[in-house]
Amino acid sequence: MNEQKQFVATDEAKGQAKQLRIFAALLWIGALVAQIVAIRLILKAVNMEESILNVWTIGLVVLDLALVLIGSMLWKKAGRLDPPSEKNKFLFMLQSQLGVIAAIVAFLPLILFVLTNKNIDGKQKAIFGSIAGVAMLIAGIGSYDFNPPSIEKYTEQINAQTDVIKELNNGVDMVYWTPSGNKLHIYNDCQHVRSSVVSEGTVEQAWQARKIDNNEVCKTCIAKAENAKKAKLNELVE
Repeated sequence: MNEQKQFVATDEAKGQAKQLRIFAALLWIGALVAQIVAIRLILKAVNMEESILNVWTIGLVVLDLALVLIGSMLWKKAGRLDPPSEKNKFLFMLQSQLGVIAAIVAFLPLILFVLTNKNIDGKQKAIFGSIAGVAMLIAGIGSYDFNPPSIEKYTEQINAQTDVIKELNNGVDMVYWTPSGNKLHIYNDCQHVRSSVVSEGTVEQAWQARKIDNNEVCKTCIAKAENAKKAKLNELVE
């Protein structure tokens, strides 16, 4: 029975993930500030021309949207460097989809304020409410992680790939990879290795070194290894 490997993020990956999460949180705070400024602007816009009010409010909504999306992008990238565990389903979903919550917090109060404020006329309610509503929808969809990473998913993929490599490589857990590619190679002279910098190690070491969640075993290497095994088997039979 093959020894099962457990994915563990490196200290370097955890450090990078921590920085990205801090930056994401700061951007989300900035989005919240933009929303507050927009609300205060509408509250104080007694003598302001409607066109100027519309431009400033729409500009703040766009800024709000940009900050939320960039923050969510950083948050998702951090999750791929240092993924959460699925053992506690609620905490896993909370951490994985925190960007969606940030999107709601960044727009829902503004939408409710616009729709319930009696001092805003119907035309402006329609303009501000529609724009903020669409922005919240875009932010929510853009922040949602449709394939959230987890320690368990990484562990499963690492072990599955290790089994494939060992089966094709005479029981040896050894692969080659390059800094920019997303393939794990059985052969360091594979035609798809287009970099002079080639690292080697186990499948687990490759995942930890590359810090991405879409590592795949090179299909060309798989075909070459399978053909080599068939040729060796034919030699034995003959």
